[in-house]
Amino acid sequence: MGTLGGISVIFDLDGTLVDSEPNYYEAGRRTLTEYGVADFTWADHEAYVGISTRETVADWKRRYGLRAPVEELLAVKNRHYLELAGSSSRAYPEMRRFVELLAGEGVPMAVASGSSPGAIAAILARTGLDAHLRTVVSADEVARGKPAPDVFLEAARRLGAEPARCVVLEDAAPGAAAAYAAGMRCVAIPYVAAQADAPEFAAADLLVRGGQEEFTARAAHDWLVRTARAR
Repeated sequence: MGTLGGISVIFDLDGTLVDSEPNYYEAGRRTLTEYGVADFTWADHEAYVGISTRETVADWKRRYGLRAPVEELLAVKNRHYLELAGSSSRAYPEMRRFVELLAGEGVPMAVASGSSPGAIAAILARTGLDAHLRTVVSADEVARGKPAPDVFLEAARRLGAEPARCVVLEDAAPGAAAAYAAGMRCVAIPYVAAQADAPEFAAADLLVRGGQEEFTARAAHDWLVRTARAR
């Protein structure tokens, strides 16, 4: 049992551990341009923050009347994304410190993400976070993506942890909803500032309203210690 009283920590990846949304937007813009959609904006992209890549491209197919199969769209977007991620994936410095702090204390950790297994592996390797985050679940491996709880429940299962003893770190409302549906605590660090007042975030056990600019490893660790002691 780790020093935090048996608590396990599950991280979302994109926008939580790593500043990857700009790459996802650019990959999406390039993909849609290939299929004749030329006006995909950052504001359009923000609506998909926290939604799995597969569900995102399925929605594009409906929204833009694309004739290509979902599997083809998924493959094209992942190809563009991996090209971008391979050269420019950055872990948030305080998140890296937090992961290293927890690793030093033997806290069980996992990543549960809406990205494809290949994209997750590439980012963790590029940022060096794979040294500490070896338990990884992609939404492609479960029946339903966020806001369903499937990825988080599978992560807990692989860690051998009870959901009630898990704390999730999330940047997006669908992910926060998934954490609650899984029966887990949630630390919310909103990626889209305008969404900080979303009801999913209002219910967070810890809400870092200012997002990554406000998040610190020490404050998050102190909160985890208090949470463990309160149990």
